[in-house]
Amino acid sequence: MKFTFLGTGGAFDVAYGNSAALVEFKGHTLLLDCGFTVYPTLREHQLTRGIDYILLTHLHNDHTGSLANVLLHCHYFNTNCRPTILYPDDDFRDELYEFLRLQLQKPEKYAEFMPLSELPGITALDTYGLHAERLQTYAYIFEDHGERLVYSGDIGQPEALFAYLRGMPPKATTVFHDITFSEQNTAHTYYKKLIPLAQDYHIYGYHCDPTKSPTDNPFPLVYHQPELMLSSLLQEAMH
Repeated sequence: MKFTFLGTGGAFDVAYGNSAALVEFKGHTLLLDCGFTVYPTLREHQLTRGIDYILLTHLHNDHTGSLANVLLHCHYFNTNCRPTILYPDDDFRDELYEFLRLQLQKPEKYAEFMPLSELPGITALDTYGLHAERLQTYAYIFEDHGERLVYSGDIGQPEALFAYLRGMPPKATTVFHDITFSEQNTAHTYYKKLIPLAQDYHIYGYHCDPTKSPTDNPFPLVYHQPELMLSSLLQEAMH
């Protein structure tokens, strides 16, 4: 199980790309979020062909903005490439289908839709309203071979996620958590809120401008971890 981040920025941090990752999971490649910078990145590095599944945390533009482009590219340029979109519940599927229908007319022509429950090992945690009022969001927990990786999505109130993790069987757990360095930004988790929750977890921050990280931030940022970034995947491919 491996996360390779395509970008680690927030909605306006275009220099760092929209936060999204390719996840190697049980022999499949899963695209986790698909913001407006994701398709150009996938296209530049010829990575569209290998996507088996797509999983979204929510429908904001920096998480879905190039989803239609990816599906269209797979349909018209990649032989036998038809990604499966995983959905955590029927309501979110309906929202996602309508989102794509406005762009593709018939989304089922370009992608399969499958309940997340049919791919064992991934748990969706409902984080409705914890990022923006009345907005459906999800955090995802990946488990395989004794390893647990957590992706927060976008949440401004992290307590529910960590309460859920504390209720799970003990296991080495790495958490990729969205983070903000501005206390006024209530849509994302202010880094000091994470400090009392961090015990027993290895936490990396993402969805931020790394140049704004204060000196007292105790959390390593994904952007500064070469082994978690796209460059590591490209180096593997070269060898």
